[in-house]
Amino acid sequence: MLNQLKTILLLGIIAAIAVALGAMFGGQTGLYIALFFALLFNVGAYFFSAKIVLWSYKAKEADKDTHKTLIEMVHRVARQANIPAPKVYVIPDASPNAFATGRNPKHAAVAYTEGILRLLSQDELEGVTAHELAHVRNRDILIMTIAAVFASTISWVGHIFAFGGDDDGPNILSIVIGLIVAPLAAMMLQLAISRTREFHADETGARITRKPRALADALTRLETGIAHAPMTSAGDATASLFIANPFGPTRNKKKGFRFSTLFMTHPPMDERIERLKKLRV
Repeated sequence: MLNQLKTILLLGIIAAIAVALGAMFGGQTGLYIALFFALLFNVGAYFFSAKIVLWSYKAKEADKDTHKTLIEMVHRVARQANIPAPKVYVIPDASPNAFATGRNPKHAAVAYTEGILRLLSQDELEGVTAHELAHVRNRDILIMTIAAVFASTISWVGHIFAFGGDDDGPNILSIVIGLIVAPLAAMMLQLAISRTREFHADETGARITRKPRALADALTRLETGIAHAPMTSAGDATASLFIANPFGPTRNKKKGFRFSTLFMTHPPMDERIERLKKLRV
């Protein structure tokens, strides 16, 4: 419940920034422009983002014979999660990772790299699957799409109005706010939402299988595996989709708050593992 409330609060703040930025630099017209483009981009992302991301990673639907065990496992975990079984895809990449996508549980897909299928045990892979299906059940894909769209809208509106704040031309304040402050704040809020949803999916997934240790072990092995074979095909825009940072480990070697964590797509891996080990299901 706490993670859900944090997400709602962060989404509210990021939406308010988008609308306020439009109103600040364009008055009522600017406000309407911000709202219009936020809505337009949301609709487009809602319907087409899943196909685009699967295509971008060259994901192919899992073969019913070659990947029979994987498909059966996904269907079993989906029943435990009480959601429709998603389509299963395999990504031709040696880096171990996985992600879920789709606008809602009825149109969901879960994709695994060839690397993760080779690396993890059956129990560990089941834990990863439960994590990804938790994202589907919690509608995190939609939430993150909305957050990304608002962040993009803020940057777009900021660039438009940074040089048109008044009739005398741009001023330094409008340029700083429009090009630096607002987009940076939106990005940090978007990343905070991403980290919150990862914690929530870890917990939800562990409760689906009742095997929090299996997911913790999977995350430990994924961190090591990705460190040895980072995903070179991954893009910044889609990095938050994966169960683990595709570029390499995200550890928090010092206890407490660190400024660098504000720019992470995923929570520090050691914190995720520690929470799972303490979880009682």
